[in-house]
Amino acid sequence: MIIYFCFYFQKLKKNNFLFCRRKNMDVQLYCEDHVPLKPTSPDVDVELDFFEFITKMQSSRLDEQRCSMPLLAPGIPSPGPNSPKRTRSQTRRSNTEKIQEVLKTSTEKESEPPSIIQPQDGGYWIDGIHDDSPKSQEIKQKTEHLTSENKLEFDDTAKMYRRCFLGKEHLNYTATDENLGPLILSVKQEVIASQDHLRLMLRSHSRTIHELLPNSCLGDSQFLPAKLAKRLEDEITVDKMQPILFLKGSELIAAYDEHALVNNFKFGVIYQKHGQATEEELFSNRSSSPALEQFLGILGDKVQLLNFSGFRGGLDVSHGQTGTHSIYTKHKDKGVMFHVSTMLPYTEGDRQQLQRKRHIGNDIVAIIFQDKATPFIPDMIASNFLHAYIVVRPIEPNTANTRYEVSVTAREDVPLFGPALPSPAIFKKGTEFREFLLTKLLNAENACYKAQKFAMIQERTKKALFDNLYCQLTEKNRHLLSTIVDPNMLTGLQRGTDNNNSSSILDSFKNAFKKSKSTENGTIKSNGVTLGVNQEPTEKN
Repeated sequence: MIIYFCFYFQKLKKNNFLFCRRKNMDVQLYCEDHVPLKPTSPDVDVELDFFEFITKMQSSRLDEQRCSMPLLAPGIPSPGPNSPKRTRSQTRRSNTEKIQEVLKTSTEKESEPPSIIQPQDGGYWIDGIHDDSPKSQEIKQKTEHLTSENKLEFDDTAKMYRRCFLGKEHLNYTATDENLGPLILSVKQEVIASQDHLRLMLRSHSRTIHELLPNSCLGDSQFLPAKLAKRLEDEITVDKMQPILFLKGSELIAAYDEHALVNNFKFGVIYQKHGQATEEELFSNRSSSPALEQFLGILGDKVQLLNFSGFRGGLDVSHGQTGTHSIYTKHKDKGVMFHVSTMLPYTEGDRQQLQRKRHIGNDIVAIIFQDKATPFIPDMIASNFLHAYIVVRPIEPNTANTRYEVSVTAREDVPLFGPALPSPAIFKKGTEFREFLLTKLLNAENACYKAQKFAMIQERTKKALFDNLYCQLTEKNRHLLSTIVDPNMLTGLQRGTDNNNSSSILDSFKNAFKKSKSTENGTIKSNGVTLGVNQEPTEKN
């Protein structure tokens, strides 16, 4: 009886776990027509670590593609005006009517309909479709500062420490400031154009500052670490900074600086036929057109997924559950995998085509390829991740004069990104168009990370990582000093540093060092303790 009860309890527990897991998946995938609008459990944690979030989006496990996002995180306003949120069925009906009306009007006037239409609730900016409306004129003015060069708009500061400091003679310092909290400063002497310079990097919770200062603009007292830090950040009040003596400290700092670098990207490609106005219609296109096939050949190479060794972007490369082929390319040393809607498996009887949506709906940027002139409305696709769309419309496809009309739309909190669209935004088929489009896609995703939803997650994770780095460096410093300095001297040293009324920590450390003895094997002896360069301290017998 007891054995049967235990077996029944384990089975019930397992079934309940699977039910909850499936229910959680369904809430993330299905629209409001199929699931409750509110989660059934009030204890569901909406917090999501940034790296866990990125890993889930790029995971090879299919279930992990069903990512969740803090939908109602505090401080995040809903897009559009202050009006009640519409259900998906209301949005679908409104979009269908609007597209049909635009197509009817354009037919009567014998004109081309716009490639993008603003949603009824607003919440998006549109570039590439210029009219006389105030919103269009505002976007046109803002895009004037964008460069037309095919240049990645990534912050290069994250690579600067490894490029200019790591493996070269430099010093790192730490301090805790009353205003800014923990600080980590890196200082390196350089000679540029026969002049001495100091290269500085200052890290805090809020940001990382990189500057190159000529020595001629610094007085003698300005070479002190705290003075250098104040030149980069006016709010700093600390007067002294402690050097990092831990040998592996530089590697930890480099790892922190590079934590947010992204070297692989995945983008959706959605095929929109003439007159299609709903998400279900977009994802239900079973096959592509000759124009789409020609366009995919511009994007990248058609690769077989089975045993594919490059970046797979969450696609199955072992069992063929996500199709047999996909489009992959490399651009500016970045791996790019495309989730093409017509190349993902089509499921009979599934009106929503979740097998396709679970990949494309978890991308951040997607291409909308329009075979013929049909408007696209950004909120047609229900997704918490998709923040930007690049709409491409072919002109005279599969001819010697093939051209492509390009327009861009993104959520309002996504900053504008380059390269700038020409006027008119029409490109000839070729290498120049490919370079522009791939650069635009990479810059689009980088800009989307600055949107409020993503920025909050990233900032919280960055703060946690920085606190962890600071604790590691200070703890390793304390441990190293305790092996070579008399404990009473170390206590006095720490107390003096805290009160900012003692001599420099370097002077105290130097005095303590004079009392120690060095061995020929690169070890340091003090108070019966031996410390090797790459060894843990061991007690002397």
